[in-house]
Amino acid sequence: MTLLASAPYAHAEENESEAPAATAATAEIKPEIVAIPMPGAGTFGSDVSMRAEVYKPSGTGPFPVLIFEHGRSGDPLVRAKLDHPILQGHVRFWLRKGFAIVAPIRVGYGATGGPDRENSGASFGNAGECKRRPDFRQLWKVTSEANLAAVNWTRSQPWADKDRIVLEGRSVGGFTTVATAAARPPGVVAYINFSGGAGGSPDKAPGHSCDPEQMKAIYGEMGKTTTIPGLWLYAKNDQYWGPDAPKGWFDAFAAGGSPVQFVHTDDLPGHDGHMLLTYGGKMWSVPLDKFLKQVGF
Repeated sequence: MTLLASAPYAHAEENESEAPAATAATAEIKPEIVAIPMPGAGTFGSDVSMRAEVYKPSGTGPFPVLIFEHGRSGDPLVRAKLDHPILQGHVRFWLRKGFAIVAPIRVGYGATGGPDRENSGASFGNAGECKRRPDFRQLWKVTSEANLAAVNWTRSQPWADKDRIVLEGRSVGGFTTVATAAARPPGVVAYINFSGGAGGSPDKAPGHSCDPEQMKAIYGEMGKTTTIPGLWLYAKNDQYWGPDAPKGWFDAFAAGGSPVQFVHTDDLPGHDGHMLLTYGGKMWSVPLDKFLKQVGF
């Protein structure tokens, strides 16, 4: 099933630090910090552990679990300083629904460290032209490996309902959730893709990414093996991908026949639409709530 909906409200990848400031009324929720093993993903094939934040509702569980994947900044210093992979407001959204949350920091970012495995090679010239062909297939491989490690770790936890896991991510993290869903991991029952893609640079090439046709082909391949329900959410004024490419990516994916829905919101007022998750709660909460009910939550 496909659904095209319009919400009723009007650097080369995403800067995770662009988050609304906390207020006294939204005091910080302290996470539990855990280590998720990633054998062979470190420098020269060494083992590394992903630092991850875990949030749990009151009680002993077992809880349904959201695994959240962060985006990617084009600035290596920003990537190195990534310390909180999920917004506090979004943690509250899922805790209110009775979910536990697992939010890893993938290899090459923040406290996890290690080599930059997720550099697709996208590069732009002074006129915003794509200078070389990125390797989105390799990005598919390494991001899904990381997310599958998080899924496997989660399913081994006594507080987790190992058969009720939902994947969610933003930007490269959104791409990651789709890539992981295509692998059909046990226990994962749905996924949510916020602004997913790779190879964008709103500073050098606002409104279009590097080699969107390759991204379309990659998403088309993922759609052939994905069987669980999914929800894709993009804003029309997304400066990383532009207004048209995401719908083309979705159409290529949906041709595989999986039960996926597409929500193309109006422009995100006052912000790059790529920041839909951060600033567009009124635009995405209604379709997301509806989707969760459809998949049994």
